[in-house]
Amino acid sequence: MSAKERSIVSEPDIGYSPRGLYIGGRWEAAADGRTFASINPSTGRKLGDVPYAAAADVDRAVQAAKMAFRDWSRVGVKERARCLELLAKRIRENRNELGLMDALDAGNAVVGMRADMDWTADSLEYFAGLITEIKGETSSQGPRHLNLTLRQPYGVVGKINPFNHPFRFCAEKAAAPLAAGNCLVIKGSEQAPLSSLKLGELCDGVFPPGVVNIVTGDAVAGEAIVRHPDVPRIGLVGSVDAGRRVAMAAAEQLKRVSLELGGKNPIVIFPDADPKKAAAAALKGMNMNRQGQSCSSTSRVFVHASLHKAVLDEIVRLARALPVGFPWIESNELGPIVSEKQFQRVMGYIEAGKQEGAELVTGGARPTAPALAGGYFIQPTVFDGVRDAMRIAREEIFGPVVAVMTWTDVDDVFSRANALSYGLTAAIVTNDLAQAMEAAHRLDAGYVWINGNGRYLGAPYGGWKSSGLGVEETFDELLSYTQIKNVHMRW
Repeated sequence: MSAKERSIVSEPDIGYSPRGLYIGGRWEAAADGRTFASINPSTGRKLGDVPYAAAADVDRAVQAAKMAFRDWSRVGVKERARCLELLAKRIRENRNELGLMDALDAGNAVVGMRADMDWTADSLEYFAGLITEIKGETSSQGPRHLNLTLRQPYGVVGKINPFNHPFRFCAEKAAAPLAAGNCLVIKGSEQAPLSSLKLGELCDGVFPPGVVNIVTGDAVAGEAIVRHPDVPRIGLVGSVDAGRRVAMAAAEQLKRVSLELGGKNPIVIFPDADPKKAAAAALKGMNMNRQGQSCSSTSRVFVHASLHKAVLDEIVRLARALPVGFPWIESNELGPIVSEKQFQRVMGYIEAGKQEGAELVTGGARPTAPALAGGYFIQPTVFDGVRDAMRIAREEIFGPVVAVMTWTDVDDVFSRANALSYGLTAAIVTNDLAQAMEAAHRLDAGYVWINGNGRYLGAPYGGWKSSGLGVEETFDELLSYTQIKNVHMRW
């Protein structure tokens, strides 16, 4: 290894050591003292030892939240808004540190992780501004009667988060329940847990002790949150399988559940599209700055047969040009897969694609650079000649793998695009407005992009079919963390 390569491997020091579980405004070790290692997927180096929370630790966090709720639920709306705005301010002040922490811990490009911090702060401020809109209704039942509704918080809300946006999902998904007057028990991702604990430091002194509690661990902690009798409201971002398990466990106590789950999302390219713009939209939609580890990735590319070669050639050119390497380097876009287990899973899908007869056009292996040999890197991968029955066309891979398919009949392509049980996002590329709007109506997805993707503050985000329950990032999410109480008065 050259001196230059060694200097790059020497990743920056994030200067952070986990202090424990954040429970009741204090830092505490797990009850049995167990820890697990957080590993940098770029190098295999240990970043720190993180507490392994068991059911007893979750119970302590729930009891702290339950006790804090008595006062927090009575805090005025202006004060709750002020707390959210102060947390947003702290996140902006620490955006570079937080972005680097997630880049090292999760393997995502540091530029994208800093953008995560900006989005998170914006979201906290957005919900702070909506607090005063939590309103009931009144109706007159006669001169001596009044009927009114109140919207009141649930109490303790459990939030369970994945690895692809480690800090953002912990903090952003806390905004609506906190704004509504709930207290929280948050479980960060076991694959990238560091920034979830850092959130505890940022919350310290902003919220009263016990309003925000953060535990780290695996499915044991998640299941303990879902099954705890004092947690009536659950929110999960994760896979469809995880969503099913949470829904089944929560159903035993008839808990209210929000689920943002996986996707196998189509992008439909019409014959009037510009091939270069269509290819750019397809690859951008893959979210390669998170290695395709995104539930919204447009991993099924349905391109009209008349444009097939032009679009495919451009996708391949763009994929080969993506800078792959250590995610803390500003110019790199594609970092490593988050863990060895996930790496092996993605490589298994690539092998299945080859075995089932798809044409591997580019990628499909580790990069050749010696400096990257210690990490879980996979080249951007493009398959052509993919058939709908193939696993790479039907199952969510959660990796940098694009499946290209062709179509000629518009009714047939919508039937194929809608054939799966997923329904999170979909995308359309066309210059025909009428065609675009018809396509948007016909695609079975909760979020549809036309001629490019992007997320907009206040726009509802949520899946259809097996891709989720409920919507987030909008006023409806805020209301979903309240219960309606009817009051009938007579005098």
